[in-house]
Amino acid sequence: MTSQIIPVDPFDFIIFGGTGDLAERKLLPALYQRQMAGQFSEPTRIIGASRSSLSDDEYREFARKAITEHVKPDEIVNGELDSFLARLSYVPVDAKSGEGFDRLKEAIGDSTAVRAFYLAVAPGLFGDIAGHLAKHGLNEGDPRIVVEKPIGRDLASARALNDAIGCVFNEQQIFRIDHYLGKETVQNLMALRFANTLYEPLWNSAHIDHVQITVAETVGLEDRVSYYDKAGALRDMVQNHMLQLLCLMAMEPPSSMDADAVRDEKLKILRSLKRINGNEAPKLTVRGQYKAGASAGGAVKGYAEELGNDSDTETFVAIKAEIANWRWAGVPFYLRTGKRLAERVSEICIQFKPVPHSIFDDSAGVVTANQLVIRLQPDEGVKQWIMIKDPGPGGMRLRHVPLDMSFADAFEVRNPDAYERLIMDVVRGNQTLFMRRDEVEAAWQWIDPIQASWEENRHTVQGYTAGTWGPSASIALIERDGRTWHESM
Repeated sequence: MTSQIIPVDPFDFIIFGGTGDLAERKLLPALYQRQMAGQFSEPTRIIGASRSSLSDDEYREFARKAITEHVKPDEIVNGELDSFLARLSYVPVDAKSGEGFDRLKEAIGDSTAVRAFYLAVAPGLFGDIAGHLAKHGLNEGDPRIVVEKPIGRDLASARALNDAIGCVFNEQQIFRIDHYLGKETVQNLMALRFANTLYEPLWNSAHIDHVQITVAETVGLEDRVSYYDKAGALRDMVQNHMLQLLCLMAMEPPSSMDADAVRDEKLKILRSLKRINGNEAPKLTVRGQYKAGASAGGAVKGYAEELGNDSDTETFVAIKAEIANWRWAGVPFYLRTGKRLAERVSEICIQFKPVPHSIFDDSAGVVTANQLVIRLQPDEGVKQWIMIKDPGPGGMRLRHVPLDMSFADAFEVRNPDAYERLIMDVVRGNQTLFMRRDEVEAAWQWIDPIQASWEENRHTVQGYTAGTWGPSASIALIERDGRTWHESM
């Protein structure tokens, strides 16, 4: 199978933080890949903006280096790379003082093309940049503004950030990005549910025993020390990525794929989550922090050693969540995420209920309940586990086997990075895969009581050895319900 590339109208893409890590690793390579795919129309322009004093040529050299380091060698075509770099220019700006915004306005000129401002900067600068854009009239016409997480560190700060941006741009112009929603397999979750009659009749508490969502990393702090120690796994991963996955898994069928129709249904799920307050937190949540151990074939330091001082910030969270509505009443959703775990994997495991009565005798073996496993990364794919007869004579012997659909095998196309899809959706003005303001705030309304109960009740962080699957308490969290974490696909 091949993918269909639909060109977008000409646009101006302005990257605040244009010399930063996100621009280098993700944004510039993603834009280059979209040019390689033939998705740009003329005259599309890309403008870097940051405090560094660079010329246009120096910025193009920065971009060339970023692309050669972060794009596979066989995907770099010199002619296309030169054509891409020719689109680039650079304007030094100071987000705090506003110096340089007049030059940015001059660089944009009187273009009537779609204008996208990507704020690849610290959240503390969102309001300043939005204000300077308004002061110089750059929010007029057909603009979009893209903001990265974190959207606050609690409900109050999220509202303040949303207010700062919302007083300049209307909600239809604001794109709050969560790169997990740009992953092909995440989008395929909607196709799997709503384009097939097979699953929807079974997608409820009558047939599903429980759901597990795991986002596991093998890396440690890397270069995120200052941010991560103030955030922790609950704010960094659960509030956004994991709750978005839960919403897509659990939401009702929207009336259409219209952005607000989809986001309305996600919002209902967020508002239906049972609150975890006070004394419930120790029973329904686990906090962990990795200690020294082994990862990727070598010894690694513990979190405190990497940080350089003691800290009670969690690098692991497990939560038993419940959705208080008719479809999901009584079905637990087990969420698990952490750093320095045994494997890098993101997946959703839907565990169906066992057959009500087995007609097979003991010699056939145990009848295992069906599972649907959706692997988001790596090795994206879907597996439906079913029971079949083991081939051969000698009576009835049952086996639990997967019906396997690997994206790499099924589609002879390169798997695009999530940012490629999301950037093009920004240009098109399609907000389906972006978070609306009320979604962000509803997520914080569920997260804040958990964080508060941890702090008030001194819910201690539990150590776990790097290279394992987290604290033993996370195993107890699910096994006291007679269930077990799904460890492999």
